[in-house]
Amino acid sequence: MAKGDDIEARLIDFAVRIIRLGNNLPKSRAGNHIAGQLLRSGTAPAAIYAEARGAESTKDFVHKLKLALKELNESRVWLKIISKSNLLPEEKLHLINQECDELCRIVNASIKTAQKNL
Repeated sequence: MAKGDDIEARLIDFAVRIIRLGNNLPKSRAGNHIAGQLLRSGTAPAAIYAEARGAESTKDFVHKLKLALKELNESRVWLKIISKSNLLPEEKLHLINQECDELCRIVNASIKTAQKNL
């Protein structure tokens, strides 16, 4: 397994879970809006991370990782909104919230490591 394959796989799995979660949101005005926002922010990190792995420089790598982190942070907010508005039960959100937090920490640590190497 190449360096970064495990993180990319986790980000892809996260995106798939986000898609499934979005499909389970109520078919209401709020549910549709939040589903769309969450689908954009929750699926983007996997693709952005894949781009980062092919970055042209360390600076470009860091920039792309920061974009992935930004999208993960946005996803975390949408997940909190879903929880606080009771659009889905908390037990359906606990594990995906946990994974989002872990992915944020991993990507942030990668950013710091890469910045040290600049």
